[in-house]
Amino acid sequence: MHKRWLALGAGVTILAATLVPAAPAMAAPTFKVPFPCNQSWSGKTRTDHNPANAIDFNRTDDAGDPVVASAPGTVDVVTNLGDTSYGKYVRINHGGGHTTYYAHLSAFNVSVGQTVGYGRVIGYVGTTGGSSGPHLHYEQRLDGSSVKIRFNGAQALYWGAKTYTSDNGCGGADTGEGTVNTAGAPLTVRSGPGTGHSAVGTVADGARVTIQCQTSGTSVSGTYGTSSIWDRIGSGRFISDAYVHTGYDGYIPGVPRC
Repeated sequence: MHKRWLALGAGVTILAATLVPAAPAMAAPTFKVPFPCNQSWSGKTRTDHNPANAIDFNRTDDAGDPVVASAPGTVDVVTNLGDTSYGKYVRINHGGGHTTYYAHLSAFNVSVGQTVGYGRVIGYVGTTGGSSGPHLHYEQRLDGSSVKIRFNGAQALYWGAKTYTSDNGCGGADTGEGTVNTAGAPLTVRSGPGTGHSAVGTVADGARVTIQCQTSGTSVSGTYGTSSIWDRIGSGRFISDAYVHTGYDGYIPGVPRC
């Protein structure tokens, strides 16, 4: 089914800096397919799409199906453009200039300022705006510019259609994810949020971890600076956030405090 929509205008402001080094870009969060755990959807990319990097998602009888946040963040746009462009759409700010767009929704399930995590329902598939049939128009943007979409770090198919199976929220809604980075050595897992708690195992350098909640504890200096945040990765299992790349400098939006 061919989909059509009108692009949103976006102003661009260029800021000149003198003798001030640019801050390093924050790494993108781990984006996931924007549908509930284990659902399979056909995602289509095409060169005549606007923007071309967007994906249109479809499956049989999809009108009214839930759409979920593809990564933790803060909802900063919930609006209805009527019969043109995106129609009803939601934008989520993931920090570091990273945003995601969810367009042509039939209804909303979030409000501006709300923090969301993986698996959080933000709206429902519809055909509002400049759409010729029910589908989800999905984008990932960096500093306002559309970029090629990635799920779990792997680039989506360009160009054509592919079936994507979601693992979004499979560990439970409002969890986070991160990658352990110790430059080689295994990371010690503690029974509580601090170095004074007993060691109960290790996590290998480069391992992906699901973060169930975060809390404060012993301050640790690690790969990502000094932090007092500890991530719970299981019952009675905590690791220092100073060694975990989550895409955020501090607590992950939408992930609960322990």
